[in-house]
Amino acid sequence: MNWMNWLPWRYLVKRAAKRHGFLDPIALLGKLHSFAQPSEVGEPIELLRAGVVFHARGLINSRVIQHNLDWVWPYWVERQFDPGDPAFIPRAFSITHINLSNRNWTAIGQPDLDELPIVDPRGLLTPWYDGWSLDGWVLADDGRCLLPSRCRSSRQKYELDDEGVCVVTESATDGLSLTSRARVVVENGKPFCQMVLQARSEVAGSLVLSLRPANPEGISFINRVTLSTGRDHWVVDGRPAVTFSRPAEHHHVSDYHEGDVRIHLQDKDDQAEGRCDVGMVTAAALFPLRANEVSELTVTVPLSHEGAEKLPSDGWQKALQGHARLECPDDHWQFLYDSAIRSLVLHSPEDVYPGPYTYKRFWFRDAAFIIHALLCAGMTDRAERALAQFPDRQLKNGYFRSQEGEWDANGEVLWILKRYHELTGTPLPDSWHEPVAKGARWILKKRLSDHLEQPHAGLLPAGFSAEHLGPNDYYYWDDFWGIAGLRAAADLFESLDKKASDEFTVGARAFSRAVALPPVHNSHHQSAGQAHQYRAEYPFEPHRTLLEGIQPARVGEQPGHHQVPAGIDNQCGGCITEFGQQAGVGANHLAEQGQEEHGDFRVQEGDQEAIPRCTFTGGRFSQFIVAAGFCQQPLYAQPGQISGTTPLQNGKGGG
Repeated sequence: MNWMNWLPWRYLVKRAAKRHGFLDPIALLGKLHSFAQPSEVGEPIELLRAGVVFHARGLINSRVIQHNLDWVWPYWVERQFDPGDPAFIPRAFSITHINLSNRNWTAIGQPDLDELPIVDPRGLLTPWYDGWSLDGWVLADDGRCLLPSRCRSSRQKYELDDEGVCVVTESATDGLSLTSRARVVVENGKPFCQMVLQARSEVAGSLVLSLRPANPEGISFINRVTLSTGRDHWVVDGRPAVTFSRPAEHHHVSDYHEGDVRIHLQDKDDQAEGRCDVGMVTAAALFPLRANEVSELTVTVPLSHEGAEKLPSDGWQKALQGHARLECPDDHWQFLYDSAIRSLVLHSPEDVYPGPYTYKRFWFRDAAFIIHALLCAGMTDRAERALAQFPDRQLKNGYFRSQEGEWDANGEVLWILKRYHELTGTPLPDSWHEPVAKGARWILKKRLSDHLEQPHAGLLPAGFSAEHLGPNDYYYWDDFWGIAGLRAAADLFESLDKKASDEFTVGARAFSRAVALPPVHNSHHQSAGQAHQYRAEYPFEPHRTLLEGIQPARVGEQPGHHQVPAGIDNQCGGCITEFGQQAGVGANHLAEQGQEEHGDFRVQEGDQEAIPRCTFTGGRFSQFIVAAGFCQQPLYAQPGQISGTTPLQNGKGGG
């Protein structure tokens, strides 16, 4: 055993904290954990690491942004830090300053390219993951300046063509206008992020390309920038980074102590190089602009390293070949479908990701739904490639691990494999037989004992898969997926191994019975009927009562046995929650037109242990997206309107 383990760490930490007048961190962490159920894994290390990085940036933001509001910042800062803006958030007692108000950016890219540049609502382009950004401005000789991030209104659209996707941003003010077109192109097999700027002014001036040490999450350091001798290229932190289609007429660089380069645009002296130990270099390349004429500049940034595999020039045509096309007379619906298809392609380069930036990391939970969408869209090869990555993430004990402690993963993997089999007619490959069997048996072994005198008897251990519902707990979310996974494994092995199929079928039935059991706690205060009714109003796990604003997952009820609790319809508006028969979990839906009755439970014919369905409706709507058993915020849709996100809001709330 490591001798370090013998040291009295807890005592030393408590003693040091007390001596310096700090709170006892051990006691504080213990108090925090007391709000959650005891669990094998407190928090996933991957998410802890991501959270530390996220708020470390927020801490840097708090030291830089609020004390330098004369700088030109990304759109979210210009709004969130402006007391006169509806997006303003007071920050007097905020330790970290993060983007809470405008988490909206759009990915551009090429099929099978892992790098996904993003564009914010005012055209700020961030070519590399979590890196610096490029911004276009217009400067008139009389001092007027168009800064898109400070424009109160701007027009942005998402263009789709044979060359892929393009984000077009149009801004104008006071006789100045600027259009930027951002996309990813392939030249000689290499991908480049391309931004085309078109500027116009009533008077002579300059089109400005600015290098910014920030992105939609906050500060991103730049320590050094150099302009090439040909004045058509930037080298950023020693890396050839940005190429201009023509030489810059003027060039200025500034560091943190000299202020933003914005205030130096009309200086007479040029600078070809700049350094900043703080990491806040800003640079601006100026190109001549004649009065009432359009000045165009093309900017390119390489996205691949030397020796990287070449990309085909017709990658988009190949990626979309044979996919399920939609043709409809409504241009808006046509656009939504076509852009969603392209978003699927962008976010499935090999692994699949739920977002291009903050959420550009792998979860089995997201992967199951994304791969299902790929299958439904006919992009089978892309789905197969993503599925082929799964076995490498399975541990020897059968656990499919993306983050330690998420107990829904195995059910999701088995369910999506079954859907792949159903939608393609392809038999389960031999290489998948062992992973499927091990994955299903992991679920059986992971369940708690059915004989516990606790409400969570027979369920999966406490976990954080449904983290949006609260601290670690015995969430039914994991159990529904576990049941779905066992049923899927039973179906997959039906013709391959009848004994294994029967084993998983029996396991699924036992698991379903455990989920449907009435609670045992508080039973000495209630009759059996009252206890059963109490269980019916548990929203998402067996230990807590109904919370305001959250729909209950009513489990184990007979049709019409109970009424929907008062106030649910007001709290959840038109939300529809379905613990469906295929997945056994909540899912997103294109809803019907509000025709279903309250308390509409649907039990699969011939299977009394099936997960029931509960519906809450209130008025007509065209589309409503909700999470399983949970309404994150009040959402309301008027008749004929669509409620949800547009293609320009991909990712998880700006993921």
